[in-house]
Amino acid sequence: MQTGPVTSGSSDVVRTRLWREGRLELEDFPLEQISDHLQEEGALVWLDLCEPDDDLLQQLAGELALDPHAVEDAISSGERPKATRHATHTFVTVYATRLEIDGDSPLGALESRLQVSRVSAFVLPRGIVTVRPDTGFDMNPVVQRWEDGADLLKLGSGALLHGLLDVIVDGHFETIQLMDDAIESLEDGLFDDKAVTREIQQRTYRVRKELVELRRVILPMREVINAVQRHHADDNGRSSELDGWYADLYDHVLRASEWTESLRDMVTTVFETNLSLQDARLNTVMKKLTGWAAIIAVPTAVTGWFGQNIAYPGFGERSGLIASTIVITALAGTLYVAFRRRGWI
Repeated sequence: MQTGPVTSGSSDVVRTRLWREGRLELEDFPLEQISDHLQEEGALVWLDLCEPDDDLLQQLAGELALDPHAVEDAISSGERPKATRHATHTFVTVYATRLEIDGDSPLGALESRLQVSRVSAFVLPRGIVTVRPDTGFDMNPVVQRWEDGADLLKLGSGALLHGLLDVIVDGHFETIQLMDDAIESLEDGLFDDKAVTREIQQRTYRVRKELVELRRVILPMREVINAVQRHHADDNGRSSELDGWYADLYDHVLRASEWTESLRDMVTTVFETNLSLQDARLNTVMKKLTGWAAIIAVPTAVTGWFGQNIAYPGFGERSGLIASTIVITALAGTLYVAFRRRGWI
């Protein structure tokens, strides 16, 4: 299906690049030339669309024969990470992550700090089209990765996709590392006598919430890399130099998945430990209260006894006051020493 030339509106952010044999030949050329360059032998094209409108995507889909279901997935919200093969291209959608650490925010804030940005890619035989619904993900590190591995670009559009996924997976590792540090700070606060229990509970809840969101993004990446590897092998019919690069990327994805699983166990342990420590602290408080109550009961009993309206040894005399004081001091001191040795007070 062919339509008229594709044009971009003024509100769209469009970036284009053209490589030949791994060397950059053109940059920021008009979008109307994208179809011609994709048909040139030996050309490798990248088109990036940030916040495109529906009309532009529909025109592009008709111009490049993109599957309408893939185009719909690229603009709709709530899509899970996946890689789908179509007749003329492979569609990939993944999510980049970052954890915003704001030192001025309240310690017990419950709002999630995890920011997730979707990136979709149409992988064509001689190029790749990336679609971003917002500016949350910066493509400059991806471009830099492509420039650093210029020799790899000779292997075609699979190299462009690898660079994109590699940067996204590296971002996953950075986010996981920050969450690991946050959990370690929670562990330090558990055994801090000056820490406020409510703040620890709120921070633990927030980390658990962020970790659930992160796992929804990272765990499906194994399926994505597997599908990309399988489609790449089917297209080439044999092993290629990119297989090793994708195998290494898959290893990184596995490590990220395993790391998130271990973090989930750590958060669960922190939560359970916090509950156990609260019970232990409550028991300690109860023992102290019981000890002091027993000590206070001694003078209460003695003074109550000596205060009765009957004659007793020393009644109305200084010796009675001295005797009662000695009894109170001796019994209270004995209880205090006994409780102190047992750690009750």
